[in-house]
Amino acid sequence: MVETIRLGGMSVTFLMTRHETADALDLFELTIPAGGSVVVPHTHRNYDEWILGMNGITTWTLNREIISLRPGEHLLIPRGTPHFFANLDDQMGRVMCLQTPGVMGPEYYREIARHYRYEDPDASGISDVMWRYGVDPLSHP
Repeated sequence: MVETIRLGGMSVTFLMTRHETADALDLFELTIPAGGSVVVPHTHRNYDEWILGMNGITTWTLNREIISLRPGEHLLIPRGTPHFFANLDDQMGRVMCLQTPGVMGPEYYREIARHYRYEDPDASGISDVMWRYGVDPLSHP
């Protein structure tokens, strides 16, 4: 089932979910507008994440190392790795995200979306949702 969830100016479009893969994985496309970023740097307790650059250039900070991800390039974010992402480019960024095992599904992003507004995201509300899904918010990347 394909589902798109809006997070402020970003969107998450699920292609496969943990519900369809017996919790093996979640696969989704993430679009990040120019100047957009994740509100809360974090780590994942229970899954690894693989990112593939599709369009534009996105910037990822892993363990304080800054990585520019271009189309066709990929990176692995092992569980427990502090990370953050942003689009510092002037065009829309698009990446594919594979999380394994699948533990979050679209329900996580639906809950996050309730707290993710354009001008004033509710970082406290976002952090509360993150904790419940095994994502540990950090004060800095």
